[in-house]
Amino acid sequence: MRNSRLFTIFLIVFIDLLGFGLILPLLPYYAEEYGATPAVVGLLVASYAAAQLLGAPILGRLSDRYGRRPILLVSVFGTFLSLLLLGLADPLGRAIAHSISPQQSNAFILAVLFFSRILDGLTGGNISVAQAYIADVTDEQNRARGMGIVGAAFGLGFIIGPAAGGALSRFGYSAPAFAAAALSFLNLLQIFFLLPESLTAERREEIARRPRAPFTLRALWQALQRPKVGPLLHVRLFFGLAFATFQTVFALFAQAIGLQAQTTGFVLAYVGLLAVITQGGLIGLLTRRFRENALLISALWVMGGSLLGWAFTRNLVALLILLLPLAVSGGILNTVIQSAISKAVSREEVGGILGIAASLEAITRVVAPTLGGLLLQNLGIWAPGIFTALLMAWTVTFTYRRIIRPGREERLKAEASHA
Repeated sequence: MRNSRLFTIFLIVFIDLLGFGLILPLLPYYAEEYGATPAVVGLLVASYAAAQLLGAPILGRLSDRYGRRPILLVSVFGTFLSLLLLGLADPLGRAIAHSISPQQSNAFILAVLFFSRILDGLTGGNISVAQAYIADVTDEQNRARGMGIVGAAFGLGFIIGPAAGGALSRFGYSAPAFAAAALSFLNLLQIFFLLPESLTAERREEIARRPRAPFTLRALWQALQRPKVGPLLHVRLFFGLAFATFQTVFALFAQAIGLQAQTTGFVLAYVGLLAVITQGGLIGLLTRRFRENALLISALWVMGGSLLGWAFTRNLVALLILLLPLAVSGGILNTVIQSAISKAVSREEVGGILGIAASLEAITRVVAPTLGGLLLQNLGIWAPGIFTALLMAWTVTFTYRRIIRPGREERLKAEASHA
């Protein structure tokens, strides 16, 4: 039964990210067609992450109280509506174009695009809710493997989605949006008919009796200060900023070292495939043989070294070799951090805390494109690699002081008490 639930969650996340990947690479072209400046395009891309910053923890907390299944339905329905609006933006603009000026028509279409992305961000917290579902139906021993399944689905969606979106764009920029909306509707049907609730009625009633403060920046700050989960959330933030900086400036870096657009696409697909293999299969073997803390600190070291090497890589062969440890360590970190966060809190607040983790990741996706671009433009193509390597060096130090050493001391005390 649990394996069938895990497979259903895999399909839900895969279809969701496939739809997301269909439209993400095309958004800048879509917006520029209607007069958007590069700055406006940047705001459009960032608006989704900014809205998710607010929406993800709220959806996570609601899933703790009302159940994972209804919140997944609400979230995916919001995504469906947002993608439908995205596809309708151009037809709606053309329908009113005869009664207003071309500038007003373009402004209307851009406003619809912004509303669509903000709506998707506010309701698009289904990844954190899916991870909370995984935490409900797995024990601590198998938690990382379950989280790895979500990560593998995430990666596969991003590998296939952009390529499919590019092919569909031949029929206009609305076509990928409508295709993504159809996939979201398929997801709705799948959740409604195939996915049972993972929280029992007794647990929901127990959670409902507990007072809950609304999510605020203060609540986010308080979560970061908690003794066990706080350090993990910090690591999520630091690692997320480093990896998001790599992701968002990689295309500019590749262009600077002479790679063609098609080659860059293949390289990114290679990174995604390595991450899928890591999270879909390798992570299960690793967590059976090593403690999560050992995997965490080792992967942080490998990630830092890989990012430092990236700063000085100037040819394709060396880049492909370097990206192997970078992608594998990234896959391990994404999985192990989420698994550790879910174990560091009570089962009644897993959804809310994973939602906060998703908000922190959203912050990195808002900050990283601007930060990485400024570093590359003003200092050189080596600068993002040096910055992210230094950030990972700090993260290694922080992780050792706040997670590894306290965990080792707790383990030694427990062993001494049993002796």
